[in-house]
Amino acid sequence: MSHSDHSHHHHSPPSPTSEKDPVCGMTVEPATAKGGSTRYKEKNFYFCNPKCKTKFEAEPEKYISSNTNEAKKELTTAELESIYTCPMHPEIRQKGPGSCPICGMALEPEEISLEDVENPELIDFTRRLKVSIPLAVPLLLLAMSDLIPGQPVQHAIPAWLNAIIQFILATPVVLWAGQPFFERGWASVKSKNFNMFTLIALGTGVAYLFSLVGTFIPSLIPESLKMHGGLPPLYYEASAVIITLVLLGQVLELRARNQTGNAIRALLGLAPKTARRIKADGTEEDIPVEHIHLGNLLRVRPGEKIPVDGTIVEGRSLVDESMITGEPIPLEKQIGSHVTGATVNGTGSFVMKATKVGSDTLLSQIVKMVSQAQRSRAPIQKLADTVSGYFVPAVVLISIVTALIWYFVGPEPKLTHAIVNAVAVLIIACPCALGLATPMSIMVGTGKGANLGVLIKNAEALESLEKITTLVVDKTGTLTLGKPKLAHVKTLNGFDEATTLSAVAALEKSSEHPLAEAIVNGAVEKGLQIHAVSDFESITGMGVKGTVQNRLVLVGNRKLLEKFLVDTTELVSIAKELQSTGHGAMLAAIDGKPAAVIAVKDPIKESAKPAIAYFHSKKVQVVMLTGDSRHTAEVVAREMGIDRVEAEVLPQQKNEIIKKLQSEGHIVAMAGDGINDAPALAQANVGVAMGTGTDVAIESASVTLVKGDLIGIVRAHRLSQATMSNIRQNLVFAFGYNMLGVPIAAGLLYPAFGILLSPMLASLAMSLSSVSVVGNALRLRNLKIREH
Repeated sequence: MSHSDHSHHHHSPPSPTSEKDPVCGMTVEPATAKGGSTRYKEKNFYFCNPKCKTKFEAEPEKYISSNTNEAKKELTTAELESIYTCPMHPEIRQKGPGSCPICGMALEPEEISLEDVENPELIDFTRRLKVSIPLAVPLLLLAMSDLIPGQPVQHAIPAWLNAIIQFILATPVVLWAGQPFFERGWASVKSKNFNMFTLIALGTGVAYLFSLVGTFIPSLIPESLKMHGGLPPLYYEASAVIITLVLLGQVLELRARNQTGNAIRALLGLAPKTARRIKADGTEEDIPVEHIHLGNLLRVRPGEKIPVDGTIVEGRSLVDESMITGEPIPLEKQIGSHVTGATVNGTGSFVMKATKVGSDTLLSQIVKMVSQAQRSRAPIQKLADTVSGYFVPAVVLISIVTALIWYFVGPEPKLTHAIVNAVAVLIIACPCALGLATPMSIMVGTGKGANLGVLIKNAEALESLEKITTLVVDKTGTLTLGKPKLAHVKTLNGFDEATTLSAVAALEKSSEHPLAEAIVNGAVEKGLQIHAVSDFESITGMGVKGTVQNRLVLVGNRKLLEKFLVDTTELVSIAKELQSTGHGAMLAAIDGKPAAVIAVKDPIKESAKPAIAYFHSKKVQVVMLTGDSRHTAEVVAREMGIDRVEAEVLPQQKNEIIKKLQSEGHIVAMAGDGINDAPALAQANVGVAMGTGTDVAIESASVTLVKGDLIGIVRAHRLSQATMSNIRQNLVFAFGYNMLGVPIAAGLLYPAFGILLSPMLASLAMSLSSVSVVGNALRLRNLKIREH
């Protein structure tokens, strides 16, 4: 996508040529835009479909900023595969691998693919490491040989020859194996983005150049610094061993970083490769999943993976959806049921119609969402970034001061001490562990979440979720199943339950009332026959009447029965008692006699009570939002131990309630699943969309639960606590390590204990600090999340 594609964003009215949909990036012809257009900030925007328009109108700034920002352009899949980005600086994006111009780290592919692509830098650094180890080891032994009693090596080899051998061994390591470090160090100086490579290049470069001068132009070095044999001390082994150890650290770190993408690779690996398509003539063929089109009929046999998202049109089965929802119990699926690609079919066989294919399937959306979350930045990282910005110049300054103090005040040999300690300070202070601390934990944490059915949109949500003080939940569909069920049939006057329910169900089959379906289903489950109805009539605001098997049946409220002169005294008292326990009640009369009270209730989800108990144990108050009557809401709240009830709430009032809670100082997480929840989800500090809900709700939330229930929120909360605690451990580790390491390297312990830190030990410690930060982050993969 070139810059010219964005030029039309700067003038109004739009040109007659094609426009880009700001939400999905598709090219749209203004005259025929299916999603219509909307005007915002003196400019018209056109949409490919109404869904995109709704998303845009909910948060226009989000789409305008991401559209004008060249770094976040939408690219085709083919281009995306070759886009690489920096884990520490996600704004850096380029085609093909390379290193980050800010921190010098190896870039990683933005979209993880199933083909296990070896990191090109890992291959390169491994090769350099294999060459440098056989050269650095004998070099180290040769340099340390003067510590052998009687110095046999020094007597056998003249000093000048010893120096030449060290030069021959060290030069390939420093100039070839260390080449990437010098290139990045120089690039960091040019761009003024000082980083770990600035320090490594400076430290090893100083040691190598001093040794070079000492070997070939010793006359430039003061006589007082020369040892026996007329040569000054040489530091070839320091520069070569440091480079070897840094390479080792980089290789270990790159290997570990590769594993942070394993969660996504595991998800991608779940998708089946082929599907069985039923052709128009009824014959069947096996085709690659990529060739499935919308509306294709596909046969899924027992034990097979479901190829794409779709609806069952024939047959029934149990489907194991645990890989996407984290729930172990298989779900029963029948005609009309929705099935998700990559879930596993049980023992039944069925035919399904493809409704979502390619990048629209739930699995593809999950992979995309996790990839984006892994690249996002947590607010806690600003601290590490700010420190790193001042850190390198401060370290260079400390290194120079260290050299000067040792040279002018230190014991003999002064120059040796000055160089060794200054180099040790430069090497040990590399801030790479600091930079890795947060992104590594975020990458592993969000990947782990995906395996648990908790999708986190960005790192900020992960950080905010840990701090919540109030959880707002929608009643219907979140606390309750959202599908009313027949609960009781209380008959009187000798009417029997089966006959009465059968007659009522016959009438309700033709009714539009929301509770009618619950009654019909209840009758079917009990195996009752539902007879035909004649003279059916719906009386607005009252109920329905009709004739079933030559008997006049009335079903509705008190007004209806009284209109037909039925005595309702007894029925009303039964109904009131049922309503006090949260049931919806309807009165029935047959042939003018009061016959029964039919009670219906929306059952509470089994997972809701333990989840609420969990949040109470964490001092998080739970608030229930519902459009239901206050009475019904309070019955449910009492049953579940909910702290606060906001009942009879209109959809547009939901975000007002969230704002009110926020103004009282609460950090609010809101869980919801409907289109009417979208504004409230966007308003909350953390919006949690129930994945069973609508696309709009999922779009405006920062956490999505693939299986919509409260246990998912418990998992998300525990995951956020574990990830944030992991980040804090990493930061303490990285900061603490530098706080301790730099003074020791500068020689602080020398006056009291005579301890000096060799630059080689400093480089080993520096490399291991990065590896241990990545290793600590990878511990999150084995996190066991308790659900109560």
